[in-house]
Amino acid sequence: MSEAPIQQQREPNTVFIGKKPTMSYVLACLTVMQNGGAGVNIKARGKAISKAVDVAQIITKRFATDVSVKKIAINTEQVKSQETGAMNNVSSIEIHLEK
Repeated sequence: MSEAPIQQQREPNTVFIGKKPTMSYVLACLTVMQNGGAGVNIKARGKAISKAVDVAQIITKRFATDVSVKKIAINTEQVKSQETGAMNNVSSIEIHLEK
């Protein structure tokens, strides 16, 4: 009997940074805040951390100057490699923006 894959629950007001262009994530964050959210969480792992910082800076400096960074959390997560099956340490960041 095989186990069902663990599905992560989508957190409200959270934008996960990946491979899309930076402005796509800026627009997603602004949309979350426009739809009644007082704030937005930006989460990224590994190489996407620099893009998450770029997104936060573009929002606070250019588009929504009334928004500021309230909290930054850094962490290390263990992720299983798809290629080798070994456990790897991957850095992660969570940036919380609020009006």
